[in-house]
Amino acid sequence: MNRRNIVKSLAFAGIIASVGACAQTDDGDDIVDIAASNPEFSTLVTAVKAAGLVDTLKGPGPFTVFAPTNAAFAALPEGTVETLLKPENKDQLTSILTYHVVPGAVTSDQILGTRMDVTTVQGSTVNVDGTGGKYGAAVRVNDANVTSADIMATNGVIHVIDKVLLP
Repeated sequence: MNRRNIVKSLAFAGIIASVGACAQTDDGDDIVDIAASNPEFSTLVTAVKAAGLVDTLKGPGPFTVFAPTNAAFAALPEGTVETLLKPENKDQLTSILTYHVVPGAVTSDQILGTRMDVTTVQGSTVNVDGTGGKYGAAVRVNDANVTSADIMATNGVIHVIDKVLLP
């Protein structure tokens, strides 16, 4: 890892540490409750249940979740979602879903103007770009646009994205 990536990783870790405590509240809904209450996340909720991740995402966290909408899942090649939901593909589904989760609670204002690689719960990194870049979106994660940011939960924050991230 070169010096620049180390500095970026340390900066992101600092952001996570500083907001982790203030992102949690005692009142309100957790990440799963919020997703389950929004019909645009019904495919995501089904996938989280099939992967056995409900208890984890209802846990204390904090987590930052990049949540793909039903339309994002529908844009995958035909039959992909159905195949991933089969019990024999649970490990692959879990890997994809945990690739959408970053430890800590990070809000969009903390990354605006920056670009960094961030390690996901799955173990791989995603590129978070808050510079606006050539696509004009305020924040991008890999090649997905954040379409709605900073949905606060008792155990973290949700950012809605328009594509499913694949590790």
